[in-house]
Amino acid sequence: MHIMEGFLPARDAIAWSAVAAPFVMAGVRSVERSLAQKPRLKALLGVAIAFTFALSALKLPSVTGSCSHPTGVGLGTILFGPLVMALTSSVVLLFQALLLAHGGITTLGANTFSMGVVGPLITYMVFRLARKGGLGIGPSVFAAAVSGNIATYLTTSLQLALAYPDPTGGIILSLVKFAGIFAVTQVPLAVTEGLLTVMMVNLLLAYSTSEMRTLGLIVGGGKQV
Repeated sequence: MHIMEGFLPARDAIAWSAVAAPFVMAGVRSVERSLAQKPRLKALLGVAIAFTFALSALKLPSVTGSCSHPTGVGLGTILFGPLVMALTSSVVLLFQALLLAHGGITTLGANTFSMGVVGPLITYMVFRLARKGGLGIGPSVFAAAVSGNIATYLTTSLQLALAYPDPTGGIILSLVKFAGIFAVTQVPLAVTEGLLTVMMVNLLLAYSTSEMRTLGLIVGGGKQV
């Protein structure tokens, strides 16, 4: 769902950059605070960043001639919260634009807002609600990661609809068209991302027990919370 370089009108590119910027700056402060309080989590943050980069770099053709991809933000959001992923996503998207030609510099703000702001916020809310509702750690992670992916692609569809409203049906019809077309590839990708995120969390629970306990995902003698 990276919007490619130059695809958005200048006014849209500037507006989305302005909207995303405060979240990225808040992410910088969140990372600094987290690592200052819990320096032992640096390696775990590195794992989350690598997971985001690897998954979001998997570029699959879409039926529109564009592409769809996982986001990878679910793991980092569950571990560190949504603000950290705003910063992480902006860095990941910048490197992908420069090195892989995924997305672009002018569309970095829009892509950061969809993948680094909306996706993580929805992921975080769904995960917390699922856990409070008594859902197990695996199902909660799956539901959160899938929801974050879907939220990202719907936000991108809205961004495209705002930039290119349908001549007859306006923004609403354009949104329906973009969302409907991308759903063909994005929904299966969301489910796949959910499963991969569950696998990663299970690995961390098994092999990074002390760090997961520090984050509050394990209590006592290894009980998952």
